[in-house]
Amino acid sequence: MNLFRESELIETRRHFFGRAAGGIGTAALASLVNPNLFADSSAESPATGGLPGLPHFAPKAKRVIYLFMSGAPSQLDMWDYKPQLMEWFDKDLPDSVRNGQRFTTMTSGQKRFPIAPSIFKFHPAGSNGTYVSEALPHTAGIVDDIAVIKTINTEAINHDPAITYIQTGSQIPGRPSTGAWMSYGLGSLNHNWPTFMVLHSTVNGGFGGQALYARLWGSGFLSTRHQGVSLRSTGDPVLYLSNPNGMTAKMRRRMLDELAKLNRERYAEVGDPEIQSRIAQYEMAYRMQTSVPELTDISDESESTLKMYGDEVKKPGTFAANCLLARRMAERGVRFTHVFIRQWDQHGNLPRDIRRQCGIIDQPCAALINDLKQRGMLDDTLVIWGGEFGRTVYCQGGLTKNNYGRDHHPRCYTKWMAGGGIKGGVDYGKTDDFSYNVVENPVHIHDLNATILHCLGVDHERLTYKHQGRDFRLTDVHGKIVQEVLA
Repeated sequence: MNLFRESELIETRRHFFGRAAGGIGTAALASLVNPNLFADSSAESPATGGLPGLPHFAPKAKRVIYLFMSGAPSQLDMWDYKPQLMEWFDKDLPDSVRNGQRFTTMTSGQKRFPIAPSIFKFHPAGSNGTYVSEALPHTAGIVDDIAVIKTINTEAINHDPAITYIQTGSQIPGRPSTGAWMSYGLGSLNHNWPTFMVLHSTVNGGFGGQALYARLWGSGFLSTRHQGVSLRSTGDPVLYLSNPNGMTAKMRRRMLDELAKLNRERYAEVGDPEIQSRIAQYEMAYRMQTSVPELTDISDESESTLKMYGDEVKKPGTFAANCLLARRMAERGVRFTHVFIRQWDQHGNLPRDIRRQCGIIDQPCAALINDLKQRGMLDDTLVIWGGEFGRTVYCQGGLTKNNYGRDHHPRCYTKWMAGGGIKGGVDYGKTDDFSYNVVENPVHIHDLNATILHCLGVDHERLTYKHQGRDFRLTDVHGKIVQEVLA
């Protein structure tokens, strides 16, 4: 029998027997105290929460850090070097290049689509001479550790469906996020931490940009215990985690014990597996009262490490601080850490704004790779960088020699990967002379997700969940592994 179907049947049987007696509810609570007490090869392992039989094969990566640039950074100004475009300045994009492809409503009414060459200089970096923008001097220094993929593509052309698509495998909300799938399949590496954590980075003290909804790190139709836990950028990292005035740790423990009794009684009545998730989440929150303050206290970091991440590393909520926290989470066994930073949606004033954004992320990204590497963690930590789509070669709005904007472009854009299972120094894929269409080696976002799962030892076609009469997976019915970027 398929192990995933068997696991689902086991969960159904638990529900059935729970209606008859409360013993399984008691067992669930006991397993929180001693996770190995009821370890059984025929069901989800209480020790990790993962599925039986996973990973499918020996993984190269144990954990993932996903640096997500929400708003879509311009590949033309950062990675996809097109020097010949200088000859095309202010000339119209040829119809043969567009080939009838869709425009967004933000530019579809323009009378012209003038070419806007990048004003940024590019320099070869690394042993393979990968061209990198002058806006990314620190990232240029780690080119030999990363695989740059220039032919990522998607069907989505607007932000929310595009981010939903790359995070869940569908443009329609309601499916589990990547981190939730990993939690469901592989489980936890540390009993004191959630499997999936989310960090939001501030820009000049605020967030700005496109809204990011909790469903991007949600569990969809999976158990809620697989959803991401989002840390706040200011104040208490997790709401209601701290004990209120007058509440001691002993009182909190007694309150949770009494609450668990009530939940067990309810479970005995209705047998809803989500009640077990609720018990587990309360217990996790109790353990996090100690683990979260220890995580966010960076006083034990050396000055050389802090200097490597840059001046903003000591400011909670900044991208630099979150990159350091991501490394600290990786050390503590968090399976999947998502670091979001917004304000990459540069429809106008792109040169000014992208300089700001690159100035924020460049040094911390390089520092994270170097930090993991010097600690011997890069080999089993997969790091991913990039956004939901790219930007157009033609200008949105007014065009001058020194200023321009770019619209959304899903046909081709750049992401990079590093660490567990990825071959460093790779420059993969080729776009046309306008960075408009893929010429060689297209990588759909389903292919990207299939490759991520492969690095973790998971066959993306076999990580499934039966819901509403059909088997779902992160890559839907698509996806192929990009073998050329694998170590």
